[in-house]
Amino acid sequence: MMTLTFNPPSPDKTELEGAGDFTPRFDDHGLITAIVTDVHDGALLMVAHMNADALALTLETGVAHYFSRSRQKIWKKGETSGNLQSVKAIHTDCDQDALWLKVEVAGHEATCHTGRRSCFYRSVEMQDGKAVVRITDDKRHFDPETIYRR
Repeated sequence: MMTLTFNPPSPDKTELEGAGDFTPRFDDHGLITAIVTDVHDGALLMVAHMNADALALTLETGVAHYFSRSRQKIWKKGETSGNLQSVKAIHTDCDQDALWLKVEVAGHEATCHTGRRSCFYRSVEMQDGKAVVRITDDKRHFDPETIYRR
């Protein structure tokens, strides 16, 4: 694996917002937010974080890698489930502090570890003056207990 290094962002806002070097702005924890959608229909699949190494692996391999804040390590999305994310495009926002990945999902076409296509399978609604969570997509593309052998 080659090592990719990212230059620090330019203090010149005009330079940062234009074409040229990719200078991602990682937060104080060394992370950048990645919004992930399906390249074919635009469905929101997940939101994750990348550190510099995960971003470099993603750029080098074309397969999405993220940084798990709970496990404190890099993970290749779909390595266990077979639902690898082939990155078809990466966009950055005007400040270069957020990324938008357009991906094609292999395997069962599910992104969520619960077996669902998207991690956003629930909605928040008000009921009797209280916020409640409702499941809006209960279709499982795979059985998590079988795939992850918990």
